[in-house]
Amino acid sequence: MNAQQSINSVIVGLGKTGLSVARFLDSQNQSFAVVDSRKTPPNADDLKNQYAEVPFHFGDFKSPWFASANQLVVNPGIAISTPEIQQAKQLGAEIIGDIELFAREIGQAKPIVAITGSNGKTTVTLLLDLMAKKSGVNVGTGGNVGTPALDLLLEEDTQLFILELSSYQLETSPSLQTLTAVVLNVSEDHLDRYDNDLEKYAQSKAAIYKNCKTIIANRDDTYSTRFADEASGCQSLITFGLDKPEAGHFGIVAKSGKKWLAKGNELLMDSNEIKLPGLHNVSNALAALALGEVAGLKMPAMLDVLKEFAGTEHRTQWLANINGVNWYNDSKGTNVGATLAALSGLTGKTVLIAGGQGKGADFLPLQSAIKEKAIAVVLMGEDAEKIAKIIPKEIPTIFVKNINEAVETAHKLTMDFTSKKGNEISSNKIINVLLSPACASFDMFDNYAVRGEVFMQEVAKLDRKMKEVSK
Repeated sequence: MNAQQSINSVIVGLGKTGLSVARFLDSQNQSFAVVDSRKTPPNADDLKNQYAEVPFHFGDFKSPWFASANQLVVNPGIAISTPEIQQAKQLGAEIIGDIELFAREIGQAKPIVAITGSNGKTTVTLLLDLMAKKSGVNVGTGGNVGTPALDLLLEEDTQLFILELSSYQLETSPSLQTLTAVVLNVSEDHLDRYDNDLEKYAQSKAAIYKNCKTIIANRDDTYSTRFADEASGCQSLITFGLDKPEAGHFGIVAKSGKKWLAKGNELLMDSNEIKLPGLHNVSNALAALALGEVAGLKMPAMLDVLKEFAGTEHRTQWLANINGVNWYNDSKGTNVGATLAALSGLTGKTVLIAGGQGKGADFLPLQSAIKEKAIAVVLMGEDAEKIAKIIPKEIPTIFVKNINEAVETAHKLTMDFTSKKGNEISSNKIINVLLSPACASFDMFDNYAVRGEVFMQEVAKLDRKMKEVSK
């Protein structure tokens, strides 16, 4: 097939998601081509091996296929504001994403639970996945995390779909119909993609409530509650929050010196039994319970999962205790809200490691938490200087070039603080080192997972070294 021949669909952006789209379109006997601005995009070899006859153009977006295609299936990593995509739209091409193809295929045949938010969506998604499995439900979980949504269709006996969805995916999936959905929260993130307009970014999240039977909303988040109020066509609303809930809603009830997860006045479990650290994870737990109940999951099974689930990789993940200091990997903390939650959620005092690409975010909301919780801040990456401007003067701030230096520096700082007997820091029972960058990783790493893996490796090296010294 040459470049001038008619092509029904163009997959814009390869990678794992693009390859899943290729598999789906092939199964539908649709003609398609693949375009990627990268010279060697991820999964390029897989595409060539599995679909040798499919035309592709790598290296830029200068392809005539944009003008001739009926449909562009755009990878969520590519902005739909890209000029070539907008030109194709003006010429009549439909602009959709992989979630839209999934939604059209499923319709209302099987229930879908959808989860979005600036922070916590992966935790809630994985909690709900485990809750479904413990309830004996055949569940397909994916989307923005794990398995691409279209690949979930390969399993015919799936009873329930759980989708984590980013704002980018929601922009291009107008047909999605859900049994229940939640906007966990909205804070500054990806503003470089939304013209530094928080409202525009927030509105992309609000799309998840369209065609949703039962909305789940966070009482503690103004955007979540506003979007729930503005949504039309939903059959019911359930809320969750860290305050006392009304009948039929989820929250926290104080009784007998404990704080209980509760539905209305019904006490469900002591919040201290949740294995995940921090108040933000109490909120995540409540969200998962609300979603799970609507999906018909068993409450005892869901509560058991909350007592067992230790967390996801790169999300406030405990790594080691080295000379009395707890080390945590929160590399998935790619925005200010995530880092604020992680830092505020840890007990004790913390050396914070932060920095990277800030995506146009305002770091000022971190200031009060750093003042209250941090004993020092170690900064690296493109926007290190920008973060430094909001750090209180009394908090030591050190600049480093990479993760290796960050780990070394943080270790020295904690050793210095703990060796000063009688001071406020050394008398504190819990001291932490937390990698929570509040930034994307792309100035230094391929993604947050690689950044987290490198951090974990360096912490493991330090742990081995200190154990050898103590022998």
